[in-house]
Amino acid sequence: MATRHLARSIILQSLYEWDFSGKEGDLVQITQRNLDEFGPGIDEPEFVWKIVKGITENLSQIDTIITTSAVEWPFDQITLIDRNVLRIGIYELMYADHTEVPFKVAINEAIELAKNYGGINSGKFINGVLGTVFKQIEQVHKESESESTTETPPVPTP
Repeated sequence: MATRHLARSIILQSLYEWDFSGKEGDLVQITQRNLDEFGPGIDEPEFVWKIVKGITENLSQIDTIITTSAVEWPFDQITLIDRNVLRIGIYELMYADHTEVPFKVAINEAIELAKNYGGINSGKFINGVLGTVFKQIEQVHKESESESTTETPPVPTP
């Protein structure tokens, strides 16, 4: 198992435990315990901490994105595994460095986590929600590009 895939699995396990306890536990302690127990060979522990920190700092925005992107599923009816896979995937789509984690990698990794740890339809569900989020990101990017080209016309070269 690749080290980043293992790292994401540990992040998922830690988020699941934290979410299951009603977010009462200390996510840093939970993550450190899981890293020590299941990831002693991870050569990039900073990757784990960057994602965990990013998710906690942006949790309300990420959960809002889940709510608006999975319109047919009320947030509290999404399984804990699927919800936390989505948190990882959305964090990587919205906030991660895309030279480090390209969009397709973020989506594929989330789908693999869902297939490995979720239910029968988790992979399809995660793919659908993250596909919706990705399309929205693309749309915003296209709109910002068109606005920048209309505001500042290119200067002709002599």
